[in-house]
Amino acid sequence: MLIHPWDAALEPAEWQQWLATTDHFGLLAVNNLDAAQAPWVLPSHFTPAGDELLMHLARPNPVWPHLEAAVEVRLAVVGDWAYVPTYWRAAEGIPVDEGVPTSYYSAVQFVCRPTVIDDPAEKAAVLTAQLADLQPEGRHGAVSPDDGPYRRMLSGIRAIRLAVLRVDAKFKYDDAKPVEHRERVSAALEQRDEGLDAAAAGQQRRRLAAIGEWRARERDA
Repeated sequence: MLIHPWDAALEPAEWQQWLATTDHFGLLAVNNLDAAQAPWVLPSHFTPAGDELLMHLARPNPVWPHLEAAVEVRLAVVGDWAYVPTYWRAAEGIPVDEGVPTSYYSAVQFVCRPTVIDDPAEKAAVLTAQLADLQPEGRHGAVSPDDGPYRRMLSGIRAIRLAVLRVDAKFKYDDAKPVEHRERVSAALEQRDEGLDAAAAGQQRRRLAAIGEWRARERDA
């Protein structure tokens, strides 16, 4: 994805903290073995685990031969988005109906090396980690290949370990625009308050507090 300097994460901790607030749900993109066909894109929960991401998919999923052949895959996570209409973004002296619309969003994309797991004990370990992440309140049985409520179900899935090779992070909230512009759009988002407007406004205000006037920041760099 295109990342302008003003859209980039200020430091790794920024995207890491944002990711911690999400539902750990993304789109896994896998190249098709047939280059003439569209890539596979699979929606799924995932679990961060150090330098890896953990996930599992049903064994009947047709993606497996493509995933097993893949050297790299990409997992994309996006949130806090909002459409910003033309009449909110017209520059000073420009008629409001001649403004240029845009989209605000936060996005993190992981480029990973995938490993498919079929060993029952390793699959149980991945599922146990995912339950701890996605269902921290517990209230589930133990995941074991030897006994318990999920023993027979393990054969119906395959687990995936995604070794993270690099991370692209983007926070697109008009940070190159003047402070007054961003403050005005944040207020408009909060007033409209549809969908993820409030979350997008919160991200814009957070970035504004951290960055201030982008052109002054560039001069001081």
